[in-house]
Amino acid sequence: MGVPEQLAERMSMAEQHEYLRARFSRRTMIRGGAVTLGAVAGGAFVPVANAQAAVPTPSAVGAQTAVSTETVDGALVAPFGRHLAYGNDSRTEITVSWQVPVAVKKPFLRIGARPWDLSRKIEAEVRTLYTPAGVGASGDHTQYYLHAKLTHLRPGQTYYYGAGHQGFDPAEPHLLGTLGTFTTAPAHKTPFTFTAFGDEGVSYHALGNNSLLLGQNPAFHLHAGDIAYGDPAGQGKSSDTGFDSRVWDQFLAQTESVAKSVPWMPAYGNHDMEAWYSPNGYGGEEARWNLPDNGPDKKNLPGVYSFVYGNTAVISLDANDISFEIPANLGISGGTQTKWLETQLKKYRASDDIDFIVIFFHHCAYCTSTAHASEGGVRQEWVPLFEKYTVDLVINGHNHQYERTDVIKAGKVTKKLPIGGTAYPETDGVVYVTAGAAGRSLYAFSAPLSYEGHENEVDSVASFINTKDGKQNETVTWSRVRYLDYSFLRVDVTPAAKGRTATLTVRGIAETGAQVDHFTVARKAK
Repeated sequence: MGVPEQLAERMSMAEQHEYLRARFSRRTMIRGGAVTLGAVAGGAFVPVANAQAAVPTPSAVGAQTAVSTETVDGALVAPFGRHLAYGNDSRTEITVSWQVPVAVKKPFLRIGARPWDLSRKIEAEVRTLYTPAGVGASGDHTQYYLHAKLTHLRPGQTYYYGAGHQGFDPAEPHLLGTLGTFTTAPAHKTPFTFTAFGDEGVSYHALGNNSLLLGQNPAFHLHAGDIAYGDPAGQGKSSDTGFDSRVWDQFLAQTESVAKSVPWMPAYGNHDMEAWYSPNGYGGEEARWNLPDNGPDKKNLPGVYSFVYGNTAVISLDANDISFEIPANLGISGGTQTKWLETQLKKYRASDDIDFIVIFFHHCAYCTSTAHASEGGVRQEWVPLFEKYTVDLVINGHNHQYERTDVIKAGKVTKKLPIGGTAYPETDGVVYVTAGAAGRSLYAFSAPLSYEGHENEVDSVASFINTKDGKQNETVTWSRVRYLDYSFLRVDVTPAAKGRTATLTVRGIAETGAQVDHFTVARKAK
């Protein structure tokens, strides 16, 4: 993105952000051409009441002519890239987000319980994201993200919605085909399904996985980080000349088929740190997403949050904060994330309404990939808490493959978990799944593949762990399932009456639709 490689090696994410801001100063950008409000802001974007204010305008000399809103007919501009996210209460709050390719006037969202009754109209918030020429390969590019946060919804209710603006009203008969739907979380415990994967990007395989996801009819989808790969290097370095913000436009268009009706809940990975927009690298993410804000540090860790669906609590963490392998944001929370995590775990375990706790984040606690393998920071900071509070399932990405462990406690296998087996976290330990084969190029294993219908048990696997002192070799016995092709995770949650057994049925699903792994997590219902 513009910092010399040898300099970037010694700079934190915040230092690289300051370097870029100084290099691409307001004067430099004006002299070079177009400028927007978002370009000179101290943060990532400027919320604009009327998107017309954010249209790039040509400077006096040397700028390419820009199109003014005055000459754009809103009827010719269609919203795209719709995606949903829960608010702090998944039963009553949801945000609808979308993009427009150029600035529009008076953007809004229509919503109603029936497609022919969209009388409720809500003004949308505009977040303008500007990337000047010279920052990676983006060119001189402005993106317009719109968000409408909905509150006081009814639990378990399906709603119809339409994104619009002046000249484009989705309630008009000829535009009813642009409507989307969503369903809020139920007020009571009920069976449901959710899906998960990480490391998606823009590709044929990513599109294939998305299509298969939709067929699972999930209540929500978890994305374990490395979302679009606008930053292809993924080192949190602004020297990445391949950075291209326009990749996000392609990504959001690709995922719209699912994300317009299924809340798309991401955690942030190393490829999601983009130095230009903010000191923590997440300024671009904050423009694109509107996630729950109940985490410990909204300023530094906007991708850390939790929500509850039925009998299951879900926690999103940011492992960039504790990663020894890629330390651009190492220590950014000052320990507050880990303290918050324990508070959340303690609260959910004490709740009479919560049976299961599912945690997802990017860097793997346990994986034998020949690429990244395991992250020592996660094992040091969080694994003891997972075990203390008997977390039911941990989902990671980072390594582009599918791998699942046996049941682990204190770094050792407490129980072998064959395909089709059952784990009891209250007594056995924790199961970890790497589901990082959503769409990017695949990695490799050092041990033979072993998956449903093709089982190949080995006594041990040679691997390594990333520590503060660098890579350290280790020989592990916990690698149970290893599958090397595009895939995702499906989890079926079945509640039960108090005292009876509630279950999570976890399945690895290949891009072909074949099942490559399945196991059950069981716990006595409260």
